[in-house]
Amino acid sequence: MLKKILACAFMFGALSLSAQIKIEEDTSVTGWKKGGFVTLTVNQVSLTNWAAGGESALSATALGSYFWKYRNNGTYFETVLDGGLGVISTKTERLSKNDDKFELNSKFGRKIKGKFYYAGLMNFRTQFLPGFNLPDDSTVISDFMAPAYLSLALGIDYKPNDWFSLFLSPATGRATFVKNQTLANAGQFGVTAAVLDADGNVITPGKNLRMEFGSYLRARSQKDIDKNLSIVSNLQMFTNYTDPIKEQRANTDVNWETILMMKANKWLTVSLFTNLVYDHDVKIPVKRIVDGIEVEGTGPRTQFKEVLGVGISFKF
Repeated sequence: MLKKILACAFMFGALSLSAQIKIEEDTSVTGWKKGGFVTLTVNQVSLTNWAAGGESALSATALGSYFWKYRNNGTYFETVLDGGLGVISTKTERLSKNDDKFELNSKFGRKIKGKFYYAGLMNFRTQFLPGFNLPDDSTVISDFMAPAYLSLALGIDYKPNDWFSLFLSPATGRATFVKNQTLANAGQFGVTAAVLDADGNVITPGKNLRMEFGSYLRARSQKDIDKNLSIVSNLQMFTNYTDPIKEQRANTDVNWETILMMKANKWLTVSLFTNLVYDHDVKIPVKRIVDGIEVEGTGPRTQFKEVLGVGISFKF
């Protein structure tokens, strides 16, 4: 896992450094700056008497980001709101989601010297709609505010220009909310599970809140690399100092999102979205072969999602 984390950090740093070498922007501009983008991609597959097999499908994904930034006399404030929702439908399966995200980041800083700032950060993220254990569309495995993560951090922010920042905090509090009681009773997302009697009845309900304290890193880059090529990349890493299991205190949660957009003309855009996630408290179904027998279980795993699409975009 450490190798994967270092590789993520190295790739992110190399990308940002490469862009920084090409263009150094003026960061002395004061006052408010606002902007963002919205992109909608649609993918469609239609098969009729197709000998090779397959299934007709239709999917659509909407992604958006909006930011407010203020800078004046060594003080800055910025808020970034990111959201995304994707759905897919096939001939045999009903409409279901394949992307779901809501995230709000706010940061306030005062200059120390040069490009370094004292800073405080707030991060909140959750999802809009319930998720199901497909093809079982009756078992909910996630929901709005289940989970939801709220992080408050104090640290140092490195801002070499207006489009890249690296925030490091040795003192971060993180709250994990699981408002769906069924998921809380099962101990999902790291909360304390319910206490059951011998018949499986709930004696003490599962906790809806888990508190953690640790270190936090957030690197964000939002840049027009070229006239028709732009990138938004956001890397977050959190290590819990207070995990009750000593051996797990070295585990680092990782969430790295990147969207690359290339404009073909005024409206048409090709977009590539990737998301790498590792959270030791999220248990993924796993099948293993033990003595020639397939055994089902759960465990932490590195998750990865990639969406490539063609659609329309609007930048403001």
